[in-house]
Amino acid sequence: MGKSLGDAFPEAARTYEEANDALGFDLRALCWAGPAAELERTANAQPAILATSIAAHRAFMAHGATAGPRILAGHSLGEFTALVAGGAIEFADALRLVRKRGELMQAADTSGGMAAVLGLDADAVATAIDGTGIVVANDNAPGQVVVTGPLAAMPAATEKLRAAGAKRVIPLKVSGAFHSPAMRAVAPQLAEAIRATPFNGLKYPVIANVDAQLHENSSDFVTLLEKQVHSPVQWVASVRRAAGEGATTFVEFGAGNVLTGLVKRILPHARTANVSDPETLKEALDLVR
Repeated sequence: MGKSLGDAFPEAARTYEEANDALGFDLRALCWAGPAAELERTANAQPAILATSIAAHRAFMAHGATAGPRILAGHSLGEFTALVAGGAIEFADALRLVRKRGELMQAADTSGGMAAVLGLDADAVATAIDGTGIVVANDNAPGQVVVTGPLAAMPAATEKLRAAGAKRVIPLKVSGAFHSPAMRAVAPQLAEAIRATPFNGLKYPVIANVDAQLHENSSDFVTLLEKQVHSPVQWVASVRRAAGEGATTFVEFGAGNVLTGLVKRILPHARTANVSDPETLKEALDLVR
């Protein structure tokens, strides 16, 4: 992930060098060459995704973007990327913070899991799983909701979801019940790490996962980032909030185009692009010029 960007753009290459220096190990080699099993460990995946997203953003801004964004938002971990892009957190500080976040989440109770529910909206999912111990983790798009909770409770919740009309319930390859009450256990240590991280003023407003509201003060995120780890990601509401603020074009930065697809499902008429390699970077620049 990110190798083609690093090979093509010096800004992206320097981003990985900064990441290595900040973390004290070779994150660049892990991103570019794996092994996949090591890269996918939560403590490694979080700084790797952040670094790759910032590498993509820096390359985009340096090679033809004529203006900054109107609004920033990120999905779960991506909220940290948004705050770096918005100037609220220095890149090195954010890397260390998400590394700590990943370590805490990885060490949390592993008896939980997550599943993607296709074919039902969030309200229908919440109604179907009420009382099972499973809760909504991510309201990703109309007809795509992620649920989370104890693995032992998943079979009963799955049956209720299918009875309610879910087309598919797909277990996700994760190490815990992220964005669920189970993650409250990591909140005190995460809050301590967040409070120890310097925050600067925001250059652009950021829509928060927790409340789907527009925030112009970076100090708001001292509380919001801690709450986010054990609260649902309100992605549908966040994208609609951006549209309500006048956003018509959405550009995703990082290894993949999952959020681009979600935005198109939420706002079918929105203009979208992702930046994950030199080719997609050029396409995104053509879209915003």
